[in-house]
Amino acid sequence: MVPVSTDGTRDRERTRAAVLEAAERLLGERGTRVSVAEVAGAAGVSKSGLLHHFPSKDALLVAVAEHGLQTFVDEVMRHVDLAENRPGKVLRAYVRTLCGGSERAMAVFSPNTLWSGLMSVPGIEPVVAADAEHWRTLFARDGLPEGRSLVVRHAAEGLAAASSVPPYLDARELAVARDALLALAEPA
Repeated sequence: MVPVSTDGTRDRERTRAAVLEAAERLLGERGTRVSVAEVAGAAGVSKSGLLHHFPSKDALLVAVAEHGLQTFVDEVMRHVDLAENRPGKVLRAYVRTLCGGSERAMAVFSPNTLWSGLMSVPGIEPVVAADAEHWRTLFARDGLPEGRSLVVRHAAEGLAAASSVPPYLDARELAVARDALLALAEPA
């Protein structure tokens, strides 16, 4: 049995994580029409339990966006090769994540993603704007020319989107494109 702190922190964290995972899955399947009650049921908590953590559906959706974006950032950072002591290592990690079969990348960049529905939810736009600024800052500090970084970054995003809609990009083509982008992400 997992130890629980006396203040219930472990249970709160676990419940919050279960709700976010259930909400993300259901949003991916059915879009923003999913109800708070459906999310609560899928997470194995009561509706009032869910509302204790997220006081409204909009608050839940904002939390799902924050969680999804942070999870993607974390995944990219796990792909940073610290042995690459040269400019472009964050961009190369981004390419490896997006073009390496990452389910998180597919969820973020798929054309039928939940993001299009979430953008109309109050409070989402500032979350996404902050995420975009975070990436701009990371890539600006990465040491490659801005134009090259932009082209490689958005090409990798396009490849992630294309690979989620077979048969337009198969595994071999994705590998060829990934290698080309990784070469472009090297200092000149």
